Amino acid sequence: MDFGDININKFVSKFSIIRLKDLIKQIRSCKTAAEERAVISKESAFIRTSFKDENNETRSINVAKLLYIHMLGYPAHFGQMECLKLVASPKFTDKRLGYLGIMLLLDENQEVLTLVTNCIKNDLNSTNMYICGLALCTLGNISSQEMARDLSGEIERLLVSSNSYIRKKAALCTLRIIKKVPELMENFVTRAKNLLNERNHGVLLTGITLLTEMCRVNPEVTTEIRKQAVPTLVRHLKNLVTAGFSPEHDVSGITDPFLQVKTLRLMRLLGKGDSEASDAMNDVLAQVATNTESSKNVGNAILYETVLTIMDVESENSLRVLGINILGRFLANRDNNIRYVALTTLTRTAQASSADSSALQRHRSTILDCLRDPDISIRRRALDLSFFLITPQNIRILTRELLSFLEVAESDIKASTASRIVEYAGRYRPNKRWEVDTVVRVLRVSGSFVDQVVINTFVKLVTTADTGLQQYTVRKLYGVVVADGEKAHIQEGLLQAMMWCVGEFGDLLVDGKKTIVLEPEEEEKDSGEFGGCNENEVIDLFELILKGPFATSCVQEYAITALVKLTGKFIQTEVVLKAKKIVHKYKTNIDVEIQQRAVEYSQLFELDYDTRSALLERMPVLESALKEESQKDIFAASAASGVTISEVSSDLLGGSSKPDDIYSMVFGNEKNTSIAKSDKNIMDLLGDIGIGAPALKSTTSPTAAPQTTTDLLGDLFGPGPSSISPQPSQQARPIQTSNFSALDDLLGTTTTPQKPAAIEQTAYEKHGLKITLAATRDTGDTMNVATMFRNVGNGSISGVSMQVAVPKSLKLLLQPPSSTVIPQGGSATQLFRIENPSKVVVRLRLKISFVTGMEQSVDEIVEFSQFNPSL
Repeated sequence: MDFGDININKFVSKFSIIRLKDLIKQIRSCKTAAEERAVISKESAFIRTSFKDENNETRSINVAKLLYIHMLGYPAHFGQMECLKLVASPKFTDKRLGYLGIMLLLDENQEVLTLVTNCIKNDLNSTNMYICGLALCTLGNISSQEMARDLSGEIERLLVSSNSYIRKKAALCTLRIIKKVPELMENFVTRAKNLLNERNHGVLLTGITLLTEMCRVNPEVTTEIRKQAVPTLVRHLKNLVTAGFSPEHDVSGITDPFLQVKTLRLMRLLGKGDSEASDAMNDVLAQVATNTESSKNVGNAILYETVLTIMDVESENSLRVLGINILGRFLANRDNNIRYVALTTLTRTAQASSADSSALQRHRSTILDCLRDPDISIRRRALDLSFFLITPQNIRILTRELLSFLEVAESDIKASTASRIVEYAGRYRPNKRWEVDTVVRVLRVSGSFVDQVVINTFVKLVTTADTGLQQYTVRKLYGVVVADGEKAHIQEGLLQAMMWCVGEFGDLLVDGKKTIVLEPEEEEKDSGEFGGCNENEVIDLFELILKGPFATSCVQEYAITALVKLTGKFIQTEVVLKAKKIVHKYKTNIDVEIQQRAVEYSQLFELDYDTRSALLERMPVLESALKEESQKDIFAASAASGVTISEVSSDLLGGSSKPDDIYSMVFGNEKNTSIAKSDKNIMDLLGDIGIGAPALKSTTSPTAAPQTTTDLLGDLFGPGPSSISPQPSQQARPIQTSNFSALDDLLGTTTTPQKPAAIEQTAYEKHGLKITLAATRDTGDTMNVATMFRNVGNGSISGVSMQVAVPKSLKLLLQPPSSTVIPQGGSATQLFRIENPSKVVVRLRLKISFVTGMEQSVDEIVEFSQFNPSL
């Protein structure tokens, strides 16, 4: 065969292959997936054969068809090497197709990619900017760490190219490099900053995108570029907002919205946590927020980014209110996507800070309307946001709305919604009865969905209530179950709560006396569901529920336990026998748990009435329940007065005049301590402790009620002082003032002339531990006190801890002890500082805890007030 025959064969072969357009038509004409697979298989086999022939004339056509086959999801890996051959071609069309194939068929983890590095490097040095752009685009899409390191120098050079097209592509390629190899970032920071001065919008857009990524990857870059970048970005954004019509960059009447969005995102990163940078942004942010048209989606996108920037930077309060109002306008938009974005952003804002709550309250009605929106995603976002709107002032209104939503809510969110309603009802409750009514309504609406945590919380609430509220609660639950009939029987949580309350307070249920729970003006109108009942009716209700089809195993367990407890509270013989008969039926139940309960409870019936009544008396109040209820009261009081929990706890050191503060709860009053006090004035917290007054004595009473209030500090100071401090020892010895040098350095006090020696006085001496206090006057109204712990017993003392509390007019700064373990004959120190601006007599209450050498745990409270009056 001569040379002419070869050219003829190639010519015939070129015109015999199927073009890409024809292949697409064949595939689209296939009526079944099987026909499509047959066409693809046939064409793939033909392309594979053509590749073996090494026909350069048809290679580009075959690669184009192969890429289309790959896009349809069929294997096309056998064309990878052909793409490399096209990249090596001098033709621009072949290079373009080859680089496209590399980006589609290869990824950074394939070894074949190493063969492309040299081709890309050569093309990066090409004088044709479009070939150079192809190489940059490919490198920015599939670059591995090795390629990034090898070609980073070329990218640095191209970032300062005179061609704006190449600079734009190089900036995008740099994004890939710093993500793959973050340590190379420092090589690009300076060049990236220079891109902010570009006039070309495309280069400026990519430069801002590059700097944004740098700031996210490395926060140090944020600090480095902030001073130079913020004024430049403000200038660019102001020019975009005030610029007239620009056909080249106009989108729906707004100049280059893409650049505005990118600029706002970078400003958000630069202004976060920096007040100076934020101040420089305030004016332009306000200008964007007020001048941007919101009638079209383009303007809404810019306004959304503006609001995010306002909320993230240290912006002015008026600007934050403007941002929330913009989101409020979004809520009135017909587009569900915009409303969803607004609800999500408002929720994030409410989570991040409570300072914007007043501005958020203005849009409460709009947010609550979203709870009734047909779109489920809108309803759920509105539900999340609604809980952040709750305050002590609107708790009743919002709870009614949330309960109405709970009635129609989807089953998969009823449990979480009910739990959150109960949680917020306890946190912001106006009174306990209102909380009881709210929880009962939650159980009435979604009792079959609530978690056991809700039932446990309700039980704690009732057990810590007074007798009047307990009677109201058990009657309320009983009345609801009777009034609703089978509708209530399907609410398992409601039945559990009712049966537990009836079992514990059944005597109050059938008691004909009426108890006033709250002041009339504080009560909500009673539903009138309870008209009184007798013992027989209570047992009949339990029997009806147990016979019904909705009595689950858990309900049966609650019912059996309640019936057993009622046998110790009801006095009618026939009623008690009826309850016993019901319990006996379950001695042969298929459920082992129920059977075991019935058998064990039946044994109690053999006991005499007095013994059985003693065993079945009411459950004692849990300490954890007391603590939780006390914390609820403190939180509700602090929320109602507009202060935080930290501010309330700081009242221990002075500053509050509320009658029910933490100091009262810690040190006790006539309701919650065993110390005999008659004065209720909060300003006389120390009672009879005074100069020349007799020492307080601990009193105990066999009929005293258990302590019913606790505080945020838990049992830090215990239920009351267990001992009274001994009278200060008459022995005294001097302590050099140099001992206070460490405290002086810590508190920043200045060096003063030598002070007189301090007098060391004994505050506690028991169980082998002796504690002495030595006070000296510091500058002004400040007194420094050095505490010395000495081990005068046998064996080592461990776990040494001393807590100090002072009256409200004083302020205290307590340092930790030098050691919590004191060996025999050893000592430790603890320093504290007292500010006494009122010049009152200093009185202390100390809680001392330690473990003796005999492994005996000691926890006592003592009082001390024998400081030198001149101090």
